[in-house]
Order: sequence, then structure tokens, then C-alpha cells
Amino acid sequence: MDNQRNYKCLIVDDEQLARDLLSAYIKKIPFLEEAGSCSSPLEAMQVMREQQIDILLLDIQMPELSGLDLIKSMSNPPVVIFTTAYSEYAVESYELNAIDYLLKPFPLDRFIKSINKAIEWIEMKSETGKSDEKEEFVFIKGDQKTHKVLPSEITCIEGLKEYVSFYLDSGERIVSLYSLTKLENELAPFGFLRVHRSHIINKKKVTAFEKHMVWIGDKEIPVGKTYRDKIFDILSK
Repeated sequence: MDNQRNYKCLIVDDEQLARDLLSAYIKKIPFLEEAGSCSSPLEAMQVMREQQIDILLLDIQMPELSGLDLIKSMSNPPVVIFTTAYSEYAVESYELNAIDYLLKPFPLDRFIKSINKAIEWIEMKSETGKSDEKEEFVFIKGDQKTHKVLPSEITCIEGLKEYVSFYLDSGERIVSLYSLTKLENELAPFGFLRVHRSHIINKKKVTAFEKHMVWIGDKEIPVGKTYRDKIFDILSK
């Protein structure tokens, strides 16, 4: 386990006592950091748009939107640990690739075991991502189905409030609920660049550029003022 970094955890539970217990557990583990404590999935969605979360500690039965529905709505959620008082959702939770399923009440040692499983998974994915021998697929949920796409097939990504549009070489456009900030971090190893508050590009697809604009084929993409010098320098090399 890499203890030199902290792993950001987001708590999502409609019960204050449950949130307080998870917060207390997180404080006992030196390599964990509480990124937020939310009483609803809708509140959690806002937090995840603003920062990258490593581990999502998620209740299932909540008003308006369940924890299961939250994960189904996301194209690439953090590592998920479900924390619930109901055992009947276990099978469905694992179908959603949850790393663990904690039945309330659970002691600290069981929580630590679950966290260790989550971190092992994060590190395994990180090591796999460092290998350039084989390009990995990304899975994008949109249009009521999950699309299996190679990063090299994505030309650019455009933000649309809480949604983003993925533009592909094929001309296809996939609209998905996602955070541009998270995508900026996750796709950077594949040569993607943030050029504007609403745009990320695949630099390998750029066909022309100037200080204020880049072109990918016939598509014009604006370059934000704060990005211009950096992007112009990268594309000029």
C-alpha cells in the first residue's frame, strides 16, 4: 500500500449518526481524507463535479435518489463501498462493481478491511494505467447504454452544465453525466488537454491551432485565456 498519499473519501448518507460514525472512522486512519459529508446523492453529485474522489462511502436507501441510482447515473464513479442496513441489495451492488458491501452497524476493523480492498483496487488500476503496451477501454454511460471506447477514439469533450459530450472519430456523440475536472485528470496520461473551462481535447487529433483556437478537422474549439500560453507551448513542440 502506498502510504505517501491520502485517499479522498466522500460520505453519502441521509442519517446524521451514520455520517458522524464514518467521519470518526476516517479520522482514525492516517492515509484517509474526508472530502465531504453529504446527506443526499444530489449533494454528492455537486461535490464530485468540483473535486476528484477516490472512495465513495454510499448508503443505498435515501429519499429522492438511491445510492444504486446514483452509481447507475455515473459513467466512471469512484471506487464504491456501500454502507447500508439492508442486505437484499448486495447482489445488485456487486453488479455495479462495488468493491464492498458493509452492513450497518459495522465495527472499525471491518471498515478498515474494506478500505484496504478499495486502495488495493485503486493502486492496481493506477499501475495498469502506467503501461503503454496496450490501450485500455473506457466505459461511458449515455443514451441509456454503456459505450466501450478507446481513449484514442475520442477527439474532444465538451462540458454542458452537469453533462459532457464525448465526440468520437466515427462522428458519434455520447452525452453523459460527468465532471470535466475529473476527466481532465483521468485522461491526461492519454494526451488530453484542458483548453477551456468547457473543453478538453485529444492533442493527437489537433489539425491546426492558434493562440485563441484549435481545430480538430472542421470543428473549432476555443482556447480560454488562462490556458493559451501553456496550450500553445505544448502544441508547438
